[in-house]
Amino acid sequence: MNRTTARRDTVDDIVDAWRAELPAVAGPELELAKRAGRLTTLLGEATNAQLSRLGLTKAEYEVLAVLRAAGKPYQLRPTDLTSRLLLSSGGTSNLLRRLTETGLVEREADPRDARSSWVRLTVSGIEIAEVAVRAASGAQAALLRSVPEATARAAIDALREVLLAIGDEPPMSVR
Repeated sequence: MNRTTARRDTVDDIVDAWRAELPAVAGPELELAKRAGRLTTLLGEATNAQLSRLGLTKAEYEVLAVLRAAGKPYQLRPTDLTSRLLLSSGGTSNLLRRLTETGLVEREADPRDARSSWVRLTVSGIEIAEVAVRAASGAQAALLRSVPEATARAAIDALREVLLAIGDEPPMSVR
């Protein structure tokens, strides 16, 4: 299928506008960035609608999800949370304070290192994390329901290759 007969998406109009104004910037880098951004926006909107029903912000959800994904006993050090969430230490501290106040996480000093602490999901934090992850996943699945599985798999694999080509590899400490 060539570009003139292919179905068009929102990004095609953006690229056409740049192609008319500054053709040199209307290359694959623009299309990839705009399409990745558009997909992120649409998935985020679907997820945020579910999270707001649960009284959670996206950032609070991310903390709960990272702790839940860590496995039993659902705990990490604040510095590990900060690096996994790509937040500042101040941003992480504010989130942890709010989640502690709502009873979803608890903080505990590390008995082996007085300078360190652990953040752990409470029983209600585990329950909310699981409900939130299922709700977010369901919202994303509903949005993507009309995407053929082969198309989704091809997009996943292509994006992985792009990320690896630009050097996005996990740090050694992440399992």
